[in-house]
Amino acid sequence: MRISLVDPSLFTLPYDRALASALHRAGDAVILHGRPLRPDDGDPGDIALRPDFYPLSEHARARRLPAPLRLGLKGADHAASLLRFAAALRACHPDIIHVQWLPLPWLDAPMLRWLQRVAPLVMTVHDTCPFNGNPAASLQRIGFHRALKIFDRLIVHTDQGRSRLQAMGIPSARIAVIPHGPLAEPRAASAPDTGHVQFLLFGKIKPYKGADLLIEAFGRLPAALRDRARLRIVGQPHMPLDPLLRRASELGVGTHMRIEPDFVADSDIRALFGPTTVAVFPYREIEASGVLSLAIAHGTPILASRLGAFAEMLTHGTHGLLFEPGDIDGLADALAHAITDAAWRASAGTAVRALADTMPSWTDIADRTRLLYRDVRRTGRIGITTPIAYPAQRGLS
Repeated sequence: MRISLVDPSLFTLPYDRALASALHRAGDAVILHGRPLRPDDGDPGDIALRPDFYPLSEHARARRLPAPLRLGLKGADHAASLLRFAAALRACHPDIIHVQWLPLPWLDAPMLRWLQRVAPLVMTVHDTCPFNGNPAASLQRIGFHRALKIFDRLIVHTDQGRSRLQAMGIPSARIAVIPHGPLAEPRAASAPDTGHVQFLLFGKIKPYKGADLLIEAFGRLPAALRDRARLRIVGQPHMPLDPLLRRASELGVGTHMRIEPDFVADSDIRALFGPTTVAVFPYREIEASGVLSLAIAHGTPILASRLGAFAEMLTHGTHGLLFEPGDIDGLADALAHAITDAAWRASAGTAVRALADTMPSWTDIADRTRLLYRDVRRTGRIGITTPIAYPAQRGLS
């Protein structure tokens, strides 16, 4: 099959790269339509990338503009990019158009209806609550939910995602649950033992990920426990960091914490996960997480909000500890337990490494995705009345 993957801003480039490579190995011709690659995007691998989106707003000079001007330019650039993308599809003649993100749903919806005339439309809904509950994006969410109903099939990563789409009025027959795949090979931790428990919050630093909640929870620990641990918040910032640093200072934990506002190359990720590292996910909202797959691959105990893939993949007490989203006291209790019980940390790490062996491979995921492609090409938008029956495969549910 000829597959056009569409991720205009390359929001999920590691996922795109892994899925495209697996489809390519299965014999499909895959083109990824997105923005131009940046220096820190890494090697695109064996996928073909067409930079149909944002040639103006991705220019180095444009990226130095003040945020309001940059966003305005990107909106205009997006409209022009949609026309460029449409021309590219006429040349590619895809059998399937598989969308990963809708950056501007109100503007994208008319184009989606035109795209349906070209080929069946599939979308991976990485988050059914887009923009992660940001109140400023309420109109964007309304447009997003309306746009979802245009697609012939929707892929989600969790049962939570399927339930949320059904609550939006999308028939279950148009929804497929295909898990998120691993973004690293299972391996033992390699960083040195620092003597302190290291709580790691890794990934793009955004409000919904709860760095502020983590700092508050750490500040509620007795001083004797705080002295046995360190916080490490690592990733590219997409929010002001000064309030976090100021609050850490007010709580007296500034010397116990480091914020590292940097992009981390794939080759350097392994060094983040040491023998005393505990991965923390105090998210306010989430459905699936690529960083979760990294923590699992490295056999790291996990403290996480009881949401999405965290709740569905992790057993409380076995792989880590779960707490309710926004529950600072619950998070503080989990931090304290991880600090004081080294035997539990070791046991949880062993259980997480075993969990890595049960995760579906990208070959499994590509097989399921290709089955969905064949089904939608055969039956179209309303040709089925029951959910797709997938063949049994290891680690798939």
